[in-house]
Amino acid sequence: MTPRITFIAAACLLAGSAAFAQMPPPPPGGPVPPGPTPIAAAPEAGLATVSGRAQQWLLNPNGEADGLLLSDGTQVAFAPHLSAAAMQMLKAGDAVQVSGWRAPGVPVIRAQTIAANGRSLTDQPPVPGMAPPPPGASGALSAMTAGGRIERLLYTDRGDIRGVMLEDRTIVRFPPHIGAAYGAQLQPGAPLHARGWGTRSAQGAALEATSLGRSAGTEREVFGEPGLEPAPPAGGPRGPRGRGPVPPAPVMPPPAPNPAS
Repeated sequence: MTPRITFIAAACLLAGSAAFAQMPPPPPGGPVPPGPTPIAAAPEAGLATVSGRAQQWLLNPNGEADGLLLSDGTQVAFAPHLSAAAMQMLKAGDAVQVSGWRAPGVPVIRAQTIAANGRSLTDQPPVPGMAPPPPGASGALSAMTAGGRIERLLYTDRGDIRGVMLEDRTIVRFPPHIGAAYGAQLQPGAPLHARGWGTRSAQGAALEATSLGRSAGTEREVFGEPGLEPAPPAGGPRGPRGRGPVPPAPVMPPPAPNPAS
């Protein structure tokens, strides 16, 4: 039996040597890191490229463009210091391609590169020690009012509601915590009236809301009121005698009933 066992052991060693011989040695410096996930494998988040036609600049209250609405509803977000260069490069109706990072769950892409009309614009990360870019020239803020039905919600590149566009294309901005607390009332088709400070120009109108309501005269201040806080999460602060979460005060109270009805 000993010669047979010796033969089997030798055969196993030869087979193992052949198997190891077919495996390439690891590269110098350690294992190869995995490559980037293809865009097609993660269409809802991460790196993405979108193409479409520019429909409207998304302005901040200073009159700077910090976003672009495409004809398919995609919202392109970018830093306001790119406003002047972007507006010189393209206009409404132009074909545009945007590469950047897609926000999960909302139609927003944070632009790294915008290409249109044979030109491209890239948002370069700041170099350590370099001064930040100077703010762009903007018009003086004016007291403004705006009203109408909500056409669409506007989002940050993190997916938070940061404002709305009304049916006349006026942009009303407010902090994301207001959008989070009153998202149920801020829906496309719902009426909205706002007062605040902003600018009007040939590119459009935008204001930062200091008060909101369903109609003129029903607005409530959105800054500094203790009731205007995000709704508590499930299991969070409880109401009197444990009767459930304390709801936020309505930013848009319902209209008074008509005595004639």
